[in-house]
Amino acid sequence: MSHIAPAGRRITIPMALALGTALSTVGGPSALAQQVQVARAGVLHLEIARQPLGTALRNFSRRTGVQVVYTSSIESGIVSPGVSGDYDPMTALGHLLSGTGVTFRQTGTNSITLALSAAPITLVPVRVEGTAAPHGPVGPLNAEQITVIGTPPRFLAHASHAGTKTDTPLIEIPQSISVITRGQLDARNVQTLSDAVSYSPGVRTNVYGFSPRQDQFIIRGFDATSYGEFRDGLRQPVAGSLLSFRTEPFGLDSLSVINGPASATYGTSGIGGLVDLISKRPTSQRINEVQFQVGNYARYQGNFDFGGALPSDRRFTYRLTGVFRDSDTQMQAVKDNRIYIAPAFTFRPDDKTRLTVLTAFQKDRTGGTMFNYQTTEGELTNIRYADPRWNNFDSTTYRLGYEFEHRFTDFFAIQQNFRYAHGDGNAQYLYLTGLSDDGASATRRAGQVREQLNSVGLDNQAKFDVRSGPVAHKILFGVDYLFTDYRTSYADGAAPSLNLITQNYGTQAIPQPSVYSIAHSGQTQAGVYLQDQIRYNRWLLTLSGRHDWVSTNSGNYYSHTTQKQNDQAFSGRVGLTYVSAIGLAPYASYSTVFNPTIGQTKEGAAFRPITGNQYEVGMKYQTPDKRILVTGAAFDIHQNHGLTTDPSDATGTYQIQRGKIRSRGFEVSATGDMGQGFSFNASYTYLDMVEQSGAASVVGKIPSGIPRNTANGWLDHTFQTGPFRGLGTGFGIRYIGSSYRGDTNATGRNKSQFLMDAALRYRFEAIAPELKGLQFSVNLNNLANRQIITCQSDFCYQNMHRSVIGSIRYNW
Repeated sequence: MSHIAPAGRRITIPMALALGTALSTVGGPSALAQQVQVARAGVLHLEIARQPLGTALRNFSRRTGVQVVYTSSIESGIVSPGVSGDYDPMTALGHLLSGTGVTFRQTGTNSITLALSAAPITLVPVRVEGTAAPHGPVGPLNAEQITVIGTPPRFLAHASHAGTKTDTPLIEIPQSISVITRGQLDARNVQTLSDAVSYSPGVRTNVYGFSPRQDQFIIRGFDATSYGEFRDGLRQPVAGSLLSFRTEPFGLDSLSVINGPASATYGTSGIGGLVDLISKRPTSQRINEVQFQVGNYARYQGNFDFGGALPSDRRFTYRLTGVFRDSDTQMQAVKDNRIYIAPAFTFRPDDKTRLTVLTAFQKDRTGGTMFNYQTTEGELTNIRYADPRWNNFDSTTYRLGYEFEHRFTDFFAIQQNFRYAHGDGNAQYLYLTGLSDDGASATRRAGQVREQLNSVGLDNQAKFDVRSGPVAHKILFGVDYLFTDYRTSYADGAAPSLNLITQNYGTQAIPQPSVYSIAHSGQTQAGVYLQDQIRYNRWLLTLSGRHDWVSTNSGNYYSHTTQKQNDQAFSGRVGLTYVSAIGLAPYASYSTVFNPTIGQTKEGAAFRPITGNQYEVGMKYQTPDKRILVTGAAFDIHQNHGLTTDPSDATGTYQIQRGKIRSRGFEVSATGDMGQGFSFNASYTYLDMVEQSGAASVVGKIPSGIPRNTANGWLDHTFQTGPFRGLGTGFGIRYIGSSYRGDTNATGRNKSQFLMDAALRYRFEAIAPELKGLQFSVNLNNLANRQIITCQSDFCYQNMHRSVIGSIRYNW
């Protein structure tokens, strides 16, 4: 059965091309001819949100007057990313079809016919077909063929759901946001969330050195580990100690880094920013991918990714992603093992309704500790804490949730996101308390932390697209709910001394330590938020407001103490953007944050809510061909009661709260897909951070571990023609400036460091067509194996040593 989207007012479509905007990337006479005729078609302002492809096409036809003809197989199970901005009709249609695997061609003076491509556009090689006829309808698609082998990974995203919870072009969001695409993740073969964000502006990684227990990073000087991780729009909770929902990057489609407060729409979140992780979702296009990886430190890993539509009913689509890893690390007695399975399922009964079920199971084993003994003078020794007899951190997490969307009309839709998440953690570790006078032995103690975490998150949204004369409104109204229950027990006891002469690790039995604390914390948060993106000509005013009610209960079974705390507050954002005709978009914004915390200090006192605000001004520029996006932002943040590691706790499991901190600075970044196989991203951040209140010893000081200057850049190139076609290379540099070792600024400085990363890959199709889909790659992190000690709060860590991972990947 075929469908025809009816035409309204007549606008002539120029020469059609396959795969939307892909041909303009390839170039050549056909692309040029089409671009010339596109210029004659006129430009329209279009606002078509992410929605089922059938609905998006009807909106497109109604707005442009173009008839679009397609079969029901195209409509079923395919989602259009939407389009927002001023475009000629063909370019707009290219955006609507981007990533869908659907091609189009002109079949009449005012009609377009769609067809499914033979393979997903993300697979290689990509065959782009079209004609360069200067007049009349386009002929058969196979009239001219341009074959490109070694398609480069795409680094640049044009729009994001992050920051506004609506699909908005990045250039229009009055906040600094960077998107790490699947192309970037693949190019660098990212293994952790910290690695994924290490090339983003304003982000500081490796603060705690080698630490596979958690994904740890800092945004604009503030910790984002505890309250800055969101998955599919819902906050990913963490426990008060070690347990967290660690991220497997292979399970992501992309992730967005929002710099600065986002409480007005997201609720509880970090003041420095947050990361919104987007899970891989079912697709109607067939996906078959397997990988095998081998690396140093006896690393062996297998990945798989399968997806597609059910042959019997294309309304049902699925995705199954998995990772199995067995690996040692740079430190003895510290593993990095993982099992990750993520099934997903989508049911689309019609073009207005979609239900997607997202699930995941993950089991990790790493070390309970990976620290080295530090002398009273602050010198980090080679005496490690980790002992194979008592050094495991086992965690098991799973989540089950869904996303439901229904569009009642072209201007009104609802969405509901739900997730239940559960986690269990058991950490066993030893720590050294001192050395003997003769230096022959070290006294030790054994610790254990057992944790359990349960969380329920729900976000209800209503979206309206309305117009009043020359003013257009994109309105978002939401009510969300988050419940978190956290329980933990702490144990401590004596352990046999370590013989420093014989290094008798693993030869002595470790007695079970005694439990001395069983604590529990529960938090319920309900929020109501409203956002209006108001457009008038080229001006865009973004207004967001939210009110939260939070109830926190905590207590300790051993001390028979209980505490209850109720908090409520309003948080908001106002931002103004001007999008000029040349692609330059200056903006200014003001936002506040309200972040009620969960957990306790070492003494059992409940944490106070974190509050603060930010002023930000910036400029964004997108080139006319939309291949490069440049952003610059200056900011001024003030935070109260932020959390930091307790310097008096040798185990690193407790936190304390600070006074008032000011963070100001600026960021500059650029990302692009420049054509001819070149892609890149680069950034520089200057940060001026200071403690403004709190203990007398730290007032006026710079927080430890926070450098003033950081910079990074990655350049990627894939040879598309010539003798090296199919070969891809990548090279990156990360600069981390010097910082203070302690918060008093009196115990010395961390050295600045340059870290280099590299990648090499080859697609075997270049030498034999029957090897289509087979790729070999090698990725190296910390290429020069720089081993620099990093200290924060006067506690020092080894940094990550060089890693080398070879991969074989096959797509079919």
